[in-house]
Amino acid sequence: MADDKKLTTRAADFSAWYNEVVLRAELADYSPVRGCMVIRPNGYGIWERMQRTLDDMFKATGHQNAYFPLLIPQSYLAKEAEHVEGFAPEVAVVTHGGGKKLDEPLIIRPTSETIIYSMFAKWVQSYRDLPLLINQWANVVRWEMRTRLFLRTLEFLWQEGHTAHTTHDEAEEEARRMLGVYSDFMEGHMAMPVITGLKSNSERFAGALRTYSCEAMMQDNKALQAGTSHNLGQNFAKAFDLKFQAEHGGIEHAWNTSWGVSTRLIGGLVMTHADDNGLRTPPLLAPIELVIVPIYKTDDERAQMLEAADRVVEMLHDWERREPGRLRVHVDTRDGMKPGAKYYEWELRGVPLRMELGPRDLAKNEAVLVRRDTREKRPVSLNAIGEEVNELLMRIQDDMLIAARERREANSVRHTISYGDFKELMEGKGGFVYAGWCGGAECEAQIKEETKATIRVLPDEEFRSAEAPANCLKCGRPSTAEAVWARAY
Repeated sequence: MADDKKLTTRAADFSAWYNEVVLRAELADYSPVRGCMVIRPNGYGIWERMQRTLDDMFKATGHQNAYFPLLIPQSYLAKEAEHVEGFAPEVAVVTHGGGKKLDEPLIIRPTSETIIYSMFAKWVQSYRDLPLLINQWANVVRWEMRTRLFLRTLEFLWQEGHTAHTTHDEAEEEARRMLGVYSDFMEGHMAMPVITGLKSNSERFAGALRTYSCEAMMQDNKALQAGTSHNLGQNFAKAFDLKFQAEHGGIEHAWNTSWGVSTRLIGGLVMTHADDNGLRTPPLLAPIELVIVPIYKTDDERAQMLEAADRVVEMLHDWERREPGRLRVHVDTRDGMKPGAKYYEWELRGVPLRMELGPRDLAKNEAVLVRRDTREKRPVSLNAIGEEVNELLMRIQDDMLIAARERREANSVRHTISYGDFKELMEGKGGFVYAGWCGGAECEAQIKEETKATIRVLPDEEFRSAEAPANCLKCGRPSTAEAVWARAY
């Protein structure tokens, strides 16, 4: 368990603070392999909650789970030129197996488009076989040079959806639908507000026709690309001969999409919600929603309070039978540890709600509930403990989203800004800047080189400024699109 040394503050060193929260909240630890991590039970518990929720959302939109091999023939990756160029620097290659040199090297999957569409080509013959809607939960390997726990590691866990359709419009609708699924999950479950929109050509996925993204603002005002959805066009279908007999009788290439989110979301959760006291977890994703800390001094009081805590758990379970699907409860029964030390530890680990239960509380038929997000305390009657706990958890979930959204908007610039002021902002506190863009790759590249800021998205209509910017942020020529600029992870 964590020690009692105070965390580095966000203001003092955001990067150090982040690493300390991840390690001391027992989300993950460094592995013996450089750039890899071990996901600990507290972190994996969050991932499990994410996985279950997203899996249900995927299945509700007609997708089925499958699994494809970790190892991909090198020749497959080479079939789609833009794709192989995009991933070449990150690829890990297996050249020997069983003590012998392989006839053909094998790629450890950095993503699975090539192996999946080669299989789709075997399975699809007619328009009646489409759409084909597949998702897989898997691990991937990308040989990153600069790594950080959850945000960028050599190996990480993710899901990747892959679909095949008869027309471009069907594929486009699918890509947009799944972007909406991600956005709904991030806001509704992670309490992490996102901006959705189209990536510029320089930022799109290698081999895609178009890439859409969910972009979130972290507490240091940098952007995090939290999830992407790609309309792949027919590029991979042509590379892997994925054809079907059309309804009118001709032979056509399928239209594909792919979309994915990863354990990077846990890093996004930390950087969106954690504070200088440790992790803060939205209740819907918390492995433990409520921790009960019995307070006692003597052996007799200990027995009395543990019995009372068990009764409270039973009361919560009785209530849960009327309102199923809630209340993951843990009773902290550890001896030899003062209540204050337990409070500190559970705060650090991010449990949304703490119940303090002592002899004086019990005499009044009460307990004290403490919110992790605001640290507000309030006494509640044990007669209505189920309703009180449930109501407070729902309020915490809502309030965390509201606070994150207000922070994002407070650090977003929507008014006209000069390029000089933009550069100063990016060198300083950062933030999201909504500004005009002429559509030129040269302006985009120059801004990136001079400020390290990139176009995060060309925002969807609901996120655009009320008045479209007239001129390009860099060159001053007429704007062809509004772009959201920021430094990013």
